[in-house]
Amino acid sequence: MLLQGRLRPALSGSVSLCKNAVRLCVARSITTQAEGTAPSQTGSQGAILSNFAPPAETKIENMGMRTYKPRTPGLRHLKRPINDHLWKGRPYGPLTFPKKGQAKGGRNNSGVITVRHRGGGAKRRIRTVDFQRLAPGPQLVERIEYDPGRSAHIALIQNQVTKERTYIVAAEGMRAGDVVQSYRAGIPQDLLDSMGGIPDPGILAAKTAWRGNCLPLHMIPVNTQVYCIGSRTNRGAVFCRSAGTYGTLISKDEETRDDGTKVVTGKYVTVQLKSGEIRKVSKDACATIGIASNINHHFRQLGKAGRSRWLNIRPTVRGLAMNAFEHPHGGGRGKSKGNRHPTSPWGTPAKGGFKTRKKRNINKWVVTPRVRNMGVQRSKRSS
Repeated sequence: MLLQGRLRPALSGSVSLCKNAVRLCVARSITTQAEGTAPSQTGSQGAILSNFAPPAETKIENMGMRTYKPRTPGLRHLKRPINDHLWKGRPYGPLTFPKKGQAKGGRNNSGVITVRHRGGGAKRRIRTVDFQRLAPGPQLVERIEYDPGRSAHIALIQNQVTKERTYIVAAEGMRAGDVVQSYRAGIPQDLLDSMGGIPDPGILAAKTAWRGNCLPLHMIPVNTQVYCIGSRTNRGAVFCRSAGTYGTLISKDEETRDDGTKVVTGKYVTVQLKSGEIRKVSKDACATIGIASNINHHFRQLGKAGRSRWLNIRPTVRGLAMNAFEHPHGGGRGKSKGNRHPTSPWGTPAKGGFKTRKKRNINKWVVTPRVRNMGVQRSKRSS
């Protein structure tokens, strides 16, 4: 019995070694098969590029947040979105440039602080992101990367015709190997020929309105979720560019002809933004199908003050804790703000219903403004 007890660990170790050897043999056979089938994969990829097929099905799940065992106080409350698909290496060098100079500390060209609470932080390189997407043709997504200059992730894409690489804001669910296109330059001739020479809105939407594709707004079906929305014809995207944001195309000024086809007759379309604001934009402005990536960004917790300093964020000090010459609330003995209404450091009233929005020359493009004050109107005091 004692001899059997001593032999059991050795036997279990030999069994595990045999299992590992079998796994290595299977992995080698799989890799040799993959190397042998590489030409057929490229051939199928070329077929995908020419048939205007949708991207591969990516199951979008709420991946949740990654927490850590509290080995240190800074890890106790740290929460991060799980983004294991991101590129682990350096960015594509020709599309980046270093962020340096006094603007990093919130100063203007005269050295005066114009934006408070900025300074320090880790060294960064600014990624040049293409918000216009004017280049036509199929573009292959090479990888999804982290961008320190924005909350959403970016995708490095390569044009299959010109072999030029650009950065775009990645859509949620976009992965390496997907093929995206831009139709701002018009409908491709082969796609037009497949519809009989006459663009059919239904077939056109079925072959173009896929995740990551950039289209003019008049080509997008109603009630479609879009991000990176433009406002003018020859401009880039200006709305819904941060993580998890999207807009909804509400209506287009269309009229139905006798043959049943719908034609956009107006100059503008109506889009509802994430804030609830409804506004008019040009029908030829750009928009990308889908939702901006990194949807769990707003659930993150930095965990400690030092992580904010790494992100170029300096501390925010209350005016009550300052000296009298630094803030209108400063000075005095103890916790006292001098019997003064709440104001900014420059004397502008901060609370109490002080209006700062102009009543004349309002934004004519806004159809319905976003809800303010949590949708509750203050009751007017009767004089």
